[in-house]
Amino acid sequence: MPSSLTDIDMTAKRLSFFFSSNHYAMQIYLNGSPKTIPDSTTVATLLLELGVPVSSVVVELNKTIIQPDSYATASLQENDQVELIRFVGGG
Repeated sequence: MPSSLTDIDMTAKRLSFFFSSNHYAMQIYLNGSPKTIPDSTTVATLLLELGVPVSSVVVELNKTIIQPDSYATASLQENDQVELIRFVGGG
């Protein structure tokens, strides 16, 4: 999880670089559906790309829950299975 505004800015710049360059792509499974992402994508970068606020989601990577403070360092690999779990209130 980015710990400061500077980390968020750096993550956004890295995301922009990946999508504007000819980097290798890999496939992951996001909530059961295939998704192509750039190599070296982290959980934090994926969440940023998807527009999912870190505070509103639990991330499970290959059946293991990832702690939010590890999102920035948790690199995704080919064929990883990522589940995003969001809690919704209601009544």
